[in-house]
Amino acid sequence: MARKTFSILLILSIVLAVKAGAQNMVPIRLADPTIFYHNKTYYLYGTGETAGQGGFKVFSSPNLKNWKDGGLALKKGDAFGTRGFWAPQVFVYKNKFYMAYVADENIAIAESDSPLGPFTQKVKKSIAAPTKMIDPFIFFDGDKIYLYHVRLINGNRLYVAELNSDFTTINEETAKECLHATEAWENTQQTGWGVTEGPTVLKRNGSYYLFYSANDYRNANYAVGYATSKSPFGPWNKYAGNPILSGVQTQMNGTGHGDFFTDKKGKLEYVFHTHESNTRVGERKTAIVAAKFVKGSGSEETLKIDSTTFKYLNK
Repeated sequence: MARKTFSILLILSIVLAVKAGAQNMVPIRLADPTIFYHNKTYYLYGTGETAGQGGFKVFSSPNLKNWKDGGLALKKGDAFGTRGFWAPQVFVYKNKFYMAYVADENIAIAESDSPLGPFTQKVKKSIAAPTKMIDPFIFFDGDKIYLYHVRLINGNRLYVAELNSDFTTINEETAKECLHATEAWENTQQTGWGVTEGPTVLKRNGSYYLFYSANDYRNANYAVGYATSKSPFGPWNKYAGNPILSGVQTQMNGTGHGDFFTDKKGKLEYVFHTHESNTRVGERKTAIVAAKFVKGSGSEETLKIDSTTFKYLNK
């Protein structure tokens, strides 16, 4: 009888411990997220938990499970911008770390000696452009550097232009539109201002894959699709199976706007955000899901999302 009572108490204590652990897990609330993997550590950045008014927070993890709050990696006043700090991307170039980001609806690039920051600019300025630009993605291809971005011209339209090697200016003569909202899934509310945004580019076997999100981020039908090309400038052909990631896979509204990264095992993953709940946009929550390229009917591969791996990141 005593042994049975002990077993029941042990099981009860384990159940209570699991419940307590679950209650102590707090969702990370970064929208437009990106994960940068460096020296066996994952670094997570995104549009901030305070609506991106003070800069960009950074979280670090050795395993994608246990995340440590590293404070502000970029702080207002240390680089260009006064408000609206959105959509960061971090990369390494010639032993320096850089953060491309949006502030005041312009794109700027700051640098640091560490992925934790502080990211700063000696001269606090944005990249000159003839119009407002948001959502930067820096892409290296051979000896060329490209800035994929969104221009606010008759809708949120995806563009590409060559970027100089000190990351201060673009060659406007090379600027070219990649795509905009033309398909039903990309503008479910049939607004006059279509939205395609949040670009990420991958290159495989000579083909370029341009991933993007469509619809306003507040729309429940916010989702991710992609287009392919044989050139970084296009023309781009939208995948017939779009969207590849939406509320269908996550059962959550507002699924999209993220970035791909390769984990320590060499597997491809996508970090993105969803709405706080299916009744509230709120402070959007950060999630990851596994992805992989598979052989299609032709010579080109297609990207598939493994919805069974969908999970939120917690701190």
